[in-house]
Amino acid sequence: METRKLAQFINFLQEDLAIPATDLQLALRHPEQTPGLLPMILWQYGLVTVNQLDRIFDWLQGSN
Repeated sequence: METRKLAQFINFLQEDLAIPATDLQLALRHPEQTPGLLPMILWQYGLVTVNQLDRIFDWLQGSN
């Protein structure tokens, strides 16, 4: 994921889904973290609900 798109994605997570920056920082520090795995890492740690995960995937699909 390019830097600009990643910034837009992080903004979406914080603004639209109200995911705290501290939660995002935790997920971004994950050893296997790549931007493509971020939604699953957030879900794995219980930082997003299944509904939010669906919205994330919808956003990612729509931004292509």
